[in-house]
Amino acid sequence: MKNQTLGLNRLKKTIPWWAKIPAKLVLARLPVRYGLWKRLGIFRHGRMDTLDYAMRVFRSHFEAGKLDRGFTCLELGPGDSLVSALVAFAHGARRIYLVDAGTFASQDVSFYHDMVAKLETHGYRVPATFDSVEEMLKQCGAQYFTNGLNGLRSIPFGSVDFIWSQSVLEHVWKREFQETVSEWSRVLKPEGFGSHHVDLKDHLNYALNNLRFPESVWESSLFRTSGFYTNRIRFSEMLHIFEKCGFAARVSAKTCWQQMPTPRSRLHNHFRELPDDDLLVSSFAVVLRHRATPVSEELAFRDSPTSVDQQ
Repeated sequence: MKNQTLGLNRLKKTIPWWAKIPAKLVLARLPVRYGLWKRLGIFRHGRMDTLDYAMRVFRSHFEAGKLDRGFTCLELGPGDSLVSALVAFAHGARRIYLVDAGTFASQDVSFYHDMVAKLETHGYRVPATFDSVEEMLKQCGAQYFTNGLNGLRSIPFGSVDFIWSQSVLEHVWKREFQETVSEWSRVLKPEGFGSHHVDLKDHLNYALNNLRFPESVWESSLFRTSGFYTNRIRFSEMLHIFEKCGFAARVSAKTCWQQMPTPRSRLHNHFRELPDDDLLVSSFAVVLRHRATPVSEELAFRDSPTSVDQQ
């Protein structure tokens, strides 16, 4: 299976971006379980099923603020595993919310036992005796919601200290994006914070090919449910939404292309007139805090040092 997956990955790199769209439109509608697509590398929801990666991601967000043990946290989009519950528990979380748009996470108990063993070798104390994923989550004080925005709505007001996501916000449906951010504002404590990494590249060829299409096509149900959807909200617009929903934003990292990865002339009219400052941003990280909370000038909205994307 491993050799087969490697072969498929090499094949995918040779397929032009435009050919991936009809292929995924068809594949997404075949009566095949997500687990098989994941093993083949055709559809995948992140890399949080790898402990080293999960630990690195969690710490990068966790260290954006200061939290005492016993905190409550919320991850948007845990993806292919619930190992974040174990990692957050290991770092002192008392209550953990994991919210996703579907049931993508592995339900293999042995996988989580392996994660526990690896955490213990690093000196962390986590729940180790469980016979089901549900029991593991319960022992961590975690809840797993698989109904997206409705899951966020069920979290109590002002109950969360820390919200984070890793390359997830670009996948939130455009029509639900602002309400999603508003829900963060509702559930986050006055002194709480959010930390998010956003990938603005298309998920076809890591460029801006997603900006070629009119809104009516890209936001259609057919495209939104076929594994390559991004909401196409650009850098400045996303920051504006954060501000509109009551957050002060600090852009802690920003990566840009040196030149347009997709010719401006090929973009749809809606995007063609956007300034370079917006279109050249390929990814960024942002820390969010309630504007009502006194913050230093360092946390006020500003651009951060920028790195160059060599893709």
